[in-house]
Amino acid sequence: MTTSGEQSEARTRVHVFRDDALGDHDAVGLARAIRRREVGAAEAARDAAARVRAVESRLNAVQTYLDVPAHGSGAGGLLAGVPTFVKDNTDYQGLPTGHGSAAFAPRAARRHAPFTRQFLSTGVTVLGKTRLPEFGFSPTTEYEDAEPVRNPWHTGHSAGGSSGGSAALVAAGAVPIAHANDGGGSIRIPAACCGLVGLKPTRGRMVANAQGRRLPVDLVVDGVVSRSVRDSAAFLAAAEKHWRNPKLPPVGLVEGPSERRLRVGFLVDSPNGVRSDADTRAAVTETAERLERLGHTVEPVELSIDPHFTDDFLTYWGLLSFLIGVTGRTLGADFDRRRMDGLSRGLRETYMRAWRTTPAVLRRLKRTREAYAAGFRGLDLILSPVLARTTPPIGHLSPTVPYVTLIERLLNHVAFTPVDNVVGTPSLSVPSASTTPDGLPIGVMFSARPGAERTLLELAFALEADRPFRRLQDV
Repeated sequence: MTTSGEQSEARTRVHVFRDDALGDHDAVGLARAIRRREVGAAEAARDAAARVRAVESRLNAVQTYLDVPAHGSGAGGLLAGVPTFVKDNTDYQGLPTGHGSAAFAPRAARRHAPFTRQFLSTGVTVLGKTRLPEFGFSPTTEYEDAEPVRNPWHTGHSAGGSSGGSAALVAAGAVPIAHANDGGGSIRIPAACCGLVGLKPTRGRMVANAQGRRLPVDLVVDGVVSRSVRDSAAFLAAAEKHWRNPKLPPVGLVEGPSERRLRVGFLVDSPNGVRSDADTRAAVTETAERLERLGHTVEPVELSIDPHFTDDFLTYWGLLSFLIGVTGRTLGADFDRRRMDGLSRGLRETYMRAWRTTPAVLRRLKRTREAYAAGFRGLDLILSPVLARTTPPIGHLSPTVPYVTLIERLLNHVAFTPVDNVVGTPSLSVPSASTTPDGLPIGVMFSARPGAERTLLELAFALEADRPFRRLQDV
């Protein structure tokens, strides 16, 4: 007999794992079942759509549904027939691209974005588009005048951002894998919040992102969030078959741990001075101890980044909001920057006060690569928190919070991920063995040198094999 407290706790968790075509397969397992004709691709798409609709009233993760699922173009793709979603800041022909904003009425895209074509080449079946915070600026998927995306592990908490809609659907079991992209942590943050694997590839590993390639410092790279390391590895290998950057070493299909012993540096507090909370510190420390038990050498490391980095990134963040305010009519003829949310408006105003510093800011941000590379001397990877704070409740980082308070909270929350975006290095979030007192996942992050995705995935395979990641359906 359950107590009222246990009943209340159960109601905060949401998942739709059940005995249908999807079962509890990850993407690789489902694709294999489809290849073996144990289930059909159409059946998998139908059952995934039913799961999504069953959970959507609790999670608010979907922006747009496709009336007829769109099957991928890669007939022999590693992920052929796997149902999925595209994030709503990426063009999908015939669907509007809203960027999470109420500042304009989006129009239907005339063609697929280059990444959409790469994504479809893996063989996935697209069911629609997922929600994100306005223009992907926030680490939580919340709005001024709309329901937030909720975390399926605890619906009173954030699913993270900006790929929060994708992460919520994958964690809840609605689809095995979903598109995400990352300009300051937007793959790794929702992965950490929702107990998923989130790989931000090296800059240039994927086809150029439509937004990022026009920026003075290209922060944005596309990828996925998934429930298993092998899904993220399979996606990367499949995407590489569509297009591979000849300037980077090929990754290929990574299928398990390596015998290679690594030198791993670790830090629990941010290089810019933000101290992590106790639960986060414990998760990173426990992971470091596991790595040592697995035979790796782990040692504390200090990263010396420019003391201006946080202010410079904030100014650049503001520049992005300013540029959207200036060019917004390219998104919709009715674009009105006054309808942008409180975070976007505050960032824009911050930039307008500091715009004269732009050349110096850009120079310093571009020089971050040198200092960051120095921190890797003698090391293969660096272990750190994903976030300095554990997953916040809904409302804590809402765009309705006064900007001065909100930006202080954001900078004390997102204190680790942006450096890899500025430098362009690959970075991976995986669930730690630790949880918060109320059972929420805590992610830890590994960062590597440019092009070293294989090393990241091999280590993640080892951690997953050593202690399988907690699954929502088993809690």
